[in-house]
Parts: sequence; C-alpha cells; structure tokens
Amino acid sequence: MSIVTVQLGQCGNQIGHEVFNAICSDVRGTHGLCSKKENESYHDVCKERFFSEEESEVPVARAVLVDMEPKVISQTLSIATRSGYWKYDDRSHFCQKQGSGNNWANGYSVHGPRHKEVIMNLVQKEAEKCDRLSGFFTIMSMAGGTGSGLGAFVTQCLRDAFPASFILNHVIWPYSTGEVIVQNYNSVLTLSHLYQSSDALLVHENDVIHKICAQLMNIKQISFTDVNQVIAHQLGSIFQPTYTAESGLHYSRNPLGDLMETLVPHPEFKMLGLRNIPQMPENSLAYSIFSWPGLIKHLRQMLIANAKMEEGIDWQVRPPRLGSSIPSSHSTNKLPHFNTSIANLVILRGKDTHSVDLGSFRDPSLYTSWLSPQDAFKAWKTPRAFNKYEKSATLVSNSQFLLKPLDNVVGKAWNMFASKAYIHQYTKFGIEEEDFLDSFTALEQVISSYTIL
Repeated sequence: MSIVTVQLGQCGNQIGHEVFNAICSDVRGTHGLCSKKENESYHDVCKERFFSEEESEVPVARAVLVDMEPKVISQTLSIATRSGYWKYDDRSHFCQKQGSGNNWANGYSVHGPRHKEVIMNLVQKEAEKCDRLSGFFTIMSMAGGTGSGLGAFVTQCLRDAFPASFILNHVIWPYSTGEVIVQNYNSVLTLSHLYQSSDALLVHENDVIHKICAQLMNIKQISFTDVNQVIAHQLGSIFQPTYTAESGLHYSRNPLGDLMETLVPHPEFKMLGLRNIPQMPENSLAYSIFSWPGLIKHLRQMLIANAKMEEGIDWQVRPPRLGSSIPSSHSTNKLPHFNTSIANLVILRGKDTHSVDLGSFRDPSLYTSWLSPQDAFKAWKTPRAFNKYEKSATLVSNSQFLLKPLDNVVGKAWNMFASKAYIHQYTKFGIEEEDFLDSFTALEQVISSYTIL
C-alpha cells in the first residue's frame, strides 16, 4: 500500500525532501547485508510505498508540496530532479507569492479556505495514482504560520475527504529559544486542532535533534540541512519495509495502519515519540561494533528514563515494582522521572534480528495497567540493514515522552495570553479569544490524561 506525503511550509518541504533522499539512497545502497532475493522484495515494497514509476524510469515521489512562498518549493523541486535518482511530479505543488507571516490564524483562516480546492485537487490526483492507499503523512512545523495554520486546515480537509484513510502528522517542535515570538501560540493552536482530526502525531523536538548533531554526529557548525537529515534518517527507520508478527513471510503492506494499530489504542493518547540508535558520523562506523543485547539495553533505558539519546542516560531510573502500591499523594516520590508507556514498538534492522531477546520490553511494570504487555508491545524486524548501519534499532513510543515539552509550551502560551499579548494579530484573521481558550482546554485534558498514567 502507498503513502501520500503532504509537505507543508518551508520546514515541511525541506524535511520531506530529505526523507525521500534518505529512502532513495537506502534502496540504492548495496549495503543491504542480506540475500539478493530479500533485497529485491524490500526494494519493491519500498517503491510501491513512496514512489510511482513514470515513463522516464526515474521514480516520482508520491508527494504534494504546499507553501505560501515559492522559493523553497522551487529549490526543492530542482535539487530532487538534479539528483537523477528520484524527482517530484512537476504538477504536484502549490505555492503563492506571500507567506503567512508566522501567524497561525493567517494560514488557517485565510490561506486555507482560499486555496482549499486547488490543494485538495492535487491531493486527490496523487491519491488516485495509488493502487491501494494506506493514508497520508503530513510534515509540518508548529512554530510558523503556513506549516502550522495551513497544515492544521489541510489535515481537517484530509479527514473530511478521506474518512477511511489513516493520517499521521509529523510535527516539528520549535526550539525552546526560537526566534518566532508567537511560536507558543502557534504551537498550542496547531496541536489542539491536529488532535481532533489526526490519527497520531509523531513529534521531533528541534532542541533534541540539535543535540544529536552536536554530541553524536560531531558536527561543529550545525545547519538546518544537518538537523533535517537526522530527522529523515529516523523517519526512514520507521517507514522502510519490515516484517510484522502478522505479516509472516511477506513485508508488511499497510505501514500507517500497522503503526496506528500498534501504538494508538485510545483516541485520547496520540502523541508518539521516536528514538533511534546507533547514530554516528559515517567515518566512525568502520571502527564501531554493536551487539544486539547492548543496543536493546540502551534503548530500554532510554525509554524508562526518557533519555533523548544514547549519551547521558540516567541509569538510576528503574521501573516501579509491580504490587508496590504508593499512595497517590506521594506519587511524585514514586521514582525519579520514570516514564510510563501506553504502547511501544521496536523496529530492528540488520543481521541476526531473529535471535534478539526483547523480553525486557514486555515487562508489565513499563506499561499502564489497562493494557496487557502482549497488546502494548510489538516488534518489527528485517534482516536488511538500513542506511549503512549493520545493526540499528528504533523505538516508537506512546508514553510520557512529550509531557514536559507539552506542559512547557502550554504554560508559556498561557502566560502571554493572560496578558493579552499579540492577541490582536490573531483576532484580525478571525481567531477569537474563545478559540484560544478551547485550545488550552483541549491540551490541558491531554496533559492530564498522560500525567495520570
């Protein structure tokens, strides 16, 4: 089944381009470390998922590009075409001459309704090219105006037009010291609206990825391209073909459906975080040896201690012992920052994946009491290596990973709202104080639900 990617705004288009690049270079690589037959079936499933073949023989990305300024889209189209390995469809993009001025209301209330028909026609055409449509993968930032405001509007339109298709929103969380003064307003409005129409939100925090670039990738002067390439690598590690327990001897055909079924058992809980190991500069790979027990031990501790990367993990954090009931008034003393999960998915790629022991992820103390560990944990595997890593492991987690960042953003936005700062910039485009209050209420409910796990 195929996924249609919708790239929204400057950030969405730049990351989308890197995602297709990462997927294409993975498929082209001869480093699969698996049998020829295995490599071919991996190849075929990946192509069907992300690309359509045209007469030119160059794979064409199943994507729609949308921005309110032309510069980034025209750059993205020409860089992809120049690569010679894949390209975008020249007819699958839409841009205007003026941006949204970092104003969510401008993107949502003005640009969205004005351009709805053209954008949805492009999406419809792209969907019709798929023999079988798994769903939509949207990529957007929360801080600006187009990705966030127009992105939220387009997501609602997708939900109305394709009620039976899955929608996964990939959201970039802004730098905590971002340069957009209203980024917390934009973030609160985006998240609350996406929560209504999306099946799940897959979140990357800019601060975290920046740290990975500095500390793990050893990049001295970090550019947006560096950050986007790390994000694209992590996304590729989820979306490239794998075997699930249900798919048996064939690669899983419904990537988005499988992801939702595994990780989103209740519509109140839709926030997915992502961890991927190992991550290092390519020139260090030749000198590194990884064992599955070591990778799994690190990944599990990253989960329970809510560590953002494999360096600096707090190894003191332990899951609470089952049966040791603690009075709720002392719940803060429960254990230092233990991260409770609803559901987890571990994806293993590379050699000897069949022999990996994942029992430590089935520990009932990691999970909320209302799901059994059998339902709460799944593993996907493939013997084919991914992007030059002989062995790699990815964790996609529906847990308290994003509780603190969410609480911070809502808190900062509320402080500004309480003093009515910049509200007039939104009311002039039809977003009233009432709309802000609805958004705050919706997100406070999400925070509360995740807190009491």
